[in-house]
Amino acid sequence: YYFSLDGRSYKVIPQARQIDRLTSDQLLGYYIRASDNSMVPLATVARIETATVPQSLNHFQQINGATISGVAMPGVAMGDALAVLKNLAKTLPAGYTIDYGGASRQLEQEAGGFVTTFAFALIIIYLSLAALFNSFVDPIIILVSVPMSLAGALILISLGVGGASINIYTQVGLITLVGLVSKHGILMVEVANELRDAGKVNNKAEAILEAAAVRLRPILMTTAAMVLGVVPLITASGAGAVSRYNMGLVIAAGLSIGTLFTLFVVPVAYALFASEHTRPEEPKAAPVPAE
Repeated sequence: YYFSLDGRSYKVIPQARQIDRLTSDQLLGYYIRASDNSMVPLATVARIETATVPQSLNHFQQINGATISGVAMPGVAMGDALAVLKNLAKTLPAGYTIDYGGASRQLEQEAGGFVTTFAFALIIIYLSLAALFNSFVDPIIILVSVPMSLAGALILISLGVGGASINIYTQVGLITLVGLVSKHGILMVEVANELRDAGKVNNKAEAILEAAAVRLRPILMTTAAMVLGVVPLITASGAGAVSRYNMGLVIAAGLSIGTLFTLFVVPVAYALFASEHTRPEEPKAAPVPAE
């Protein structure tokens, strides 16, 4: 029943006295109105049966559902585990479907967009560096260590260190690595270009070697600070610890290995492929005509 007041409807639930509803048998004594408008006892048209039923029915997306919770084995990526689940779902009877929740739902929604997001991140970084260095070659030299950094992070994940796997949090960590590792190359290439523009070195190899020596301590200190900064993520406990561990492991491993490769690969790439920098000639004083 609904009661309307001032344009709003209120649901009304009639309730019998407590003394009249102490036992289930008392319900059978209630009278209901029949089709001929007569009152008949409820016992003439219904009976009471006792059965065991769930205390509540689970629903997902407003549909009756059952929740299946599980954790992938160490070394097994979440995407691989979901692929197995999809294959099993093909054997379900007609009318049954599967959906995802939590981290699995995030992975399914974002997995297709990760490649696009990663590509846009590289494009934006490349264009920004090209504008900064006024060169299309120097950004490529700076980004040459990024694939090695990503490979270093993925090696530990593939080995299942600490139960790590590919998920939405590791993907965020991989995108973060692009900017962190690129910074090392920026420091070295910038100093090398300044040395060549100032005419303090004779060739590209000498310039990048001196730049690497000058920027070695800042690079190592920055890397150490970042790695120590993600240690709390790796050692976290409690709710959400697995997610923080995956992100922290990717950043720490990728940054450490990426820094090591940067110190060797970037100088070699710069010496081989860097564009030539010519020092602008100083304007000569115009001769003064003799009087």
